[in-house]
Amino acid sequence: MNPLSDRINNLSTSQTLAMAALARELKSQGKDIISLSLGEPDFNTPDFIKEAAKKAIDENYSTYSPVEGYLELKEAICRKFKRDNDLEYKPSQIVVSTGAKQSLYNIAQVMLNDGDEVILPAPYWVSYFEIVKLSGGIPVEVPTSVDTDFKITPEQLEAAITPKTKMMWFSSPCNPSGSVYSREELTALAKVLEKYPHVYVVADEIYEHINFSGTFCSIASIPGMLERTITVNGVAKAFAMTGWRIGYIGAPEFIAKACTKIQGQVTSGANSIAQRATITAVDADPSVLKHMVDAFHSRRDLVVGLLKDIPGIKINVPEGAFYVFPDVSSFFGKTLKGTFIKDANDFSMYLLGEANVATVTGDAFGNPDCIRFSYATSEELLKEALRRIKEAVAL
Repeated sequence: MNPLSDRINNLSTSQTLAMAALARELKSQGKDIISLSLGEPDFNTPDFIKEAAKKAIDENYSTYSPVEGYLELKEAICRKFKRDNDLEYKPSQIVVSTGAKQSLYNIAQVMLNDGDEVILPAPYWVSYFEIVKLSGGIPVEVPTSVDTDFKITPEQLEAAITPKTKMMWFSSPCNPSGSVYSREELTALAKVLEKYPHVYVVADEIYEHINFSGTFCSIASIPGMLERTITVNGVAKAFAMTGWRIGYIGAPEFIAKACTKIQGQVTSGANSIAQRATITAVDADPSVLKHMVDAFHSRRDLVVGLLKDIPGIKINVPEGAFYVFPDVSSFFGKTLKGTFIKDANDFSMYLLGEANVATVTGDAFGNPDCIRFSYATSEELLKEALRRIKEAVAL
C-alpha cells in the first residue's frame, strides 16, 4: 500500500531537472556529455551585486526578514517596474519570494479553487502545468506552432475562455520558445480579455532583459490590465543569480496580501543576504547587462544558423531568452542508426545516447513536435553539439 498522498503521486517530475540530472550522472561515468538542457546563464553574478551581499553580511543582516520582503527592496522593485515597464505599484503590492517559482506557486494557491480553468498557451514553462494541477486547477492548453512563432492569437484565446476560466498564464520572452509578444499583440489579447472581467493574467517576465527585439511590453501596462494582472519577475536569469533564489510579484493589493499570508505559513521571508544584494541589482541600469545579452544574441544567431543547416529540423528565429525550440516531427516514424523514433521524447533520448547531447523533449512544455535547446553555454560547445546532432540525424 502506497502511503504517499494522491497529491504527490499525481505530480510529474520536472523534465528539465530530470534531464539535467541524467546528464550529470552520465558525465560522472566518464561520458563526454554536452548539456543543453538546463535554463541557467553561464555567466557569474556581477561583482557589484556580490559586493552588496558582502556588505549585508558585514552589516549583520542575519535575522529573519519580513515575510513579504524588506521594505527597501520592495521600494526598489517599484522603481524598477516604473523605469522598465511603466507600471505604478506601491510597496504593499510587492511580494518577494524564494525564487519566481515560489511566486507562481503562491499565486496558484491563493487564486485557484478546485475546477478553476487556467489557459496555458503552449509551449509553456514546464512547472506551470503541474503548479496549476497541484493547486486544484485545470490546465487548458492552447496549441501554437513554429509557423506562428509559438504565439497565441486573440481568436484562440477567446475560444479557450469558458465560465470556469479563472486565469491565463504566459511568459514573454517565452521559455521554451524565446518568443516575445509585441505591444500590438498584447493589446489584441487585452481586447479579448476586456469582455471577460473574471479572467486574471499571470505575466511571467523573468527573461525581459534577455530580449533581442529592441522593445519590451508588459501586458499590465495595457489600459485596463493592471488591475487584473500579476506580474512575476526576478533576478535569476538576467543577473545570473539563479542560486540566489529571489523572485517577486507586482499585483493587486488583495492578491499580494494573500500571497504574503500563505508564504508566512510555508517559508516566511526569503534569504536576507540575497534580498539586500537584489536591491542593488534591480536599482542598476539595465545597460550593465549588455555584455551578457550581446553574448546570448550572438549565440542565438549561431545556433539558428547551424540548425537551419540540418535537414529535417524546422526552426524559427526566437527574439528573447536563451532557447531555441525546433520542430523535429519530420523524424517521427523513422529509424536513425538502428533506433526507431516515435516522438520527441524518443528523439531527445536518441540525441543523448547517440550524440552525447542533452536536450529536453517538447512534451514537457506542451508541444509534442519540438525539443528545447538552451544555448547558455560557450560558442565552442554549441558548435560541437550541433556538429554531433547533424551527424546523428543524417539519413
